[in-house]
Amino acid sequence: MKHKFLALVTIIGLFLAPISAFGHHGWAAFDSNSTVTFKATVTEFHFVNPHSVVEFDVDDGHGRVQKWEGELTSNLRLALKGWKANSLEAGTPITITGYRAQSGVNVIRVIKIVLASGKELQIEPGN
Repeated sequence: MKHKFLALVTIIGLFLAPISAFGHHGWAAFDSNSTVTFKATVTEFHFVNPHSVVEFDVDDGHGRVQKWEGELTSNLRLALKGWKANSLEAGTPITITGYRAQSGVNVIRVIKIVLASGKELQIEPGN
């Protein structure tokens, strides 16, 4: 009986696996034809799956602060490049470059982060 149950669960899993792959959006929401670069201050860093996220503040040049988010690849891919959960702490000044969201919201797909020291954090491309 136990083997029949495991076989049934395996078969159901094989049918559902392709469906779950459609849930991932990839990078289609971002305009990869142009980049934006900001001098910013990190407010939060989420070292998570499926995409790590850095939240940051940008001075708009008129004394107002704009809240932004930068979407990175997974924490596993970042960890392979030496990242840790504390790689970007709140208050850290950065220069961040990425592709802006096509919808116009304050979100970018991050392609480069440089610390105030000039050190560039390695980013693994991909989903």
